[in-house]
Amino acid sequence: MISLVLKIALVFFSLTIAISFYRVARGPSMPDRIVGLDTISVNLLSMVAIISILFETTAYLEAILIIGILSFIGTIAFSKFLERGVLIERKSNK
Repeated sequence: MISLVLKIALVFFSLTIAISFYRVARGPSMPDRIVGLDTISVNLLSMVAIISILFETTAYLEAILIIGILSFIGTIAFSKFLERGVLIERKSNK
């Protein structure tokens, strides 16, 4: 019974990722696209966790951590770029 519920959850997460891809591609503004990318990463994390439960293994837990860290860094980098226009600020000695 639990495997059926987990498989149904995988289908729903796949649908939400497809909807989020639409938001990334056709978002009205750049912040909407960033939120779409963040939503995709959270859903991907959830899908990997469900797959890990279905296969009864802990081998995918490192992948979950890596996806989470990269998602966080990406969101911060995009937000900083939107706010300032550059990712790395270089101070000139004038």
